[in-house]
Amino acid sequence: MVRTMSLLRALISTARMVRHTPRLADGLPPDDAVLLDAPDGELGPALVAAALGDHEPAAKLLATTRGAAEWENRDRYVMRLAAFAYSRPDWLVGWLAASPRDPDALLVKAELEVRRAWGAPASVERLREVGPLVHAAAEADPRDPVPWRLALDHARGTHATHTAFEALWEQAVRRSSHHYGCHVAALRYLSAVWHGSHRECFDFAERAAEDSLPGSLVQALPVRAALTLLLAGAVTGVQGDRIDAAADRAAELSARYRSGDPWPAEVRNLLAYVLIARGRWNEALEQFRAIGPYATSFPWNRVSDDPLGQFLEARDGVRIEVASSTPLRGGRRIRAAGTAVAGQGRAAGRALPGDHYA
Repeated sequence: MVRTMSLLRALISTARMVRHTPRLADGLPPDDAVLLDAPDGELGPALVAAALGDHEPAAKLLATTRGAAEWENRDRYVMRLAAFAYSRPDWLVGWLAASPRDPDALLVKAELEVRRAWGAPASVERLREVGPLVHAAAEADPRDPVPWRLALDHARGTHATHTAFEALWEQAVRRSSHHYGCHVAALRYLSAVWHGSHRECFDFAERAAEDSLPGSLVQALPVRAALTLLLAGAVTGVQGDRIDAAADRAAELSARYRSGDPWPAEVRNLLAYVLIARGRWNEALEQFRAIGPYATSFPWNRVSDDPLGQFLEARDGVRIEVASSTPLRGGRRIRAAGTAVAGQGRAAGRALPGDHYA
């Protein structure tokens, strides 16, 4: 009888998956339409031109963000341009040769050198060597908070004291009190992996979210704190409640943006990851629909060297989990979704080249 009931449950679960999984693909782009870290319509042409050795579109793009005080866009563009220059630096070399004091060129150069230093074997010593570049970028435009985000990342890597870090933080928020990148940099410094604790990390994230404006990406800071806790391993009941509350807040933020909007894509990818870790399959599927084709390396690169493959595997796994729990009127649990959060300790303390800001 026991074997019969077990077989019956497996047959019902399989029937549910067969019936409901195709329907659950509605609203999800096919695998070959999903893009990893796709640039927006402003950044894309600048990257294409840079590939051809022309720095002018990048220079114009960053000058526009600086003139309009579009600090969030500026931060994203600087990081992406520096990532491109990591393997193809000729266009940046030409830009600096033509305009050695250009605030935008100096900022991309500083970002690039900090990125290289984080990937070096002796990263602390190398980071200390590039400190003057960060200082020069900050001096080039005293209004700009982005060099101070970079200074915060730099300080974390050089093991700056709390007092020194707080001084940099004061300079950052003086320029932009709700700048997302600066808040992420501070959150990482306060994490248990670096110079703080899970409690400090979460406390900071929740206070910042409460003080931020509706629709601000800072609202997602607690769910980033949740990720660091999940990567660390065992989660207590109290911590679980805090993680769920962080996910709820991030879901409210996600709902403020249209589906398929690239702007909140990273937040939605992060939220999907955390919802999977908490077994909240239906909500995770909702976020995958909102993500559309915009997969982001973070957070999937925390558990895999193939973030796009991990994203697609997790998305398929969530569909199967939802299908297997949907009543036949309207099995076996597949590990595909679970693998997105398996091996959580693997990357918890690992400084991956190029993601020091994530």
